[in-house]
Amino acid sequence: MSSSDDIPNLTPNQINALVVLMVEARELTNSELKELAGFALTGVDNAKLVKLGLVETDRTHRPFSHQLTDEGWRVVRGLHTANPPRQGGSAARSLFTLLTNLHRSLDRLRVSHGDFFKQTPLPEPVDAVPVVVGGATSDPATTGAEVESLIRAAYRELANTPGAWVGLADLRDHLVGQERAAVDAALTALVRQAGVRIIPVANTKSLTPRDRAAAVRIGDEDNHALSIGPA
Repeated sequence: MSSSDDIPNLTPNQINALVVLMVEARELTNSELKELAGFALTGVDNAKLVKLGLVETDRTHRPFSHQLTDEGWRVVRGLHTANPPRQGGSAARSLFTLLTNLHRSLDRLRVSHGDFFKQTPLPEPVDAVPVVVGGATSDPATTGAEVESLIRAAYRELANTPGAWVGLADLRDHLVGQERAAVDAALTALVRQAGVRIIPVANTKSLTPRDRAAAVRIGDEDNHALSIGPA
């Protein structure tokens, strides 16, 4: 595979393994890989992906299981910038066309690959009880204040010290299950509070697609980092 500077040379089978691990967004055993993709990740392919730091393989049980590392996520997100491997033929070209359009769509929607593919359990069905507010009824939902509290709690988990900068991409990973619009509204409200700052990254070339997808639009610019210090 002819690749960009930061994408390693990979065979079609190695690429397929990375893509399947990405779209499943979980640890997969060789049995599951064989069922989903028609092959198990073994031998030279497995050894190379592990050596490159793209995949972690658990050999403490059989069948062995695999999952993407952070570097693996970075590489598979960036595959759309590389040329398809020649030995992959039309199937590889079709896959790369799909990856290119997937990247473009997620970038437009401002959704990260991890958020898009992350598997979350469906909520247990409950009997909804209408909430009466000022004579009108509304469905029970997470309030803006509750989302703000969740954001502050996630920030405390991520920040080394109060006031430290935390990327919104990491923050959103801690808020899986919350509606994007609700989180954006809460962030916009938070920035008006004492001690809270939300800023864009000055060096836009350093932004990854994940950073861009996680940005919140405040005013007329995209913002990528959050700081919550003393009020």
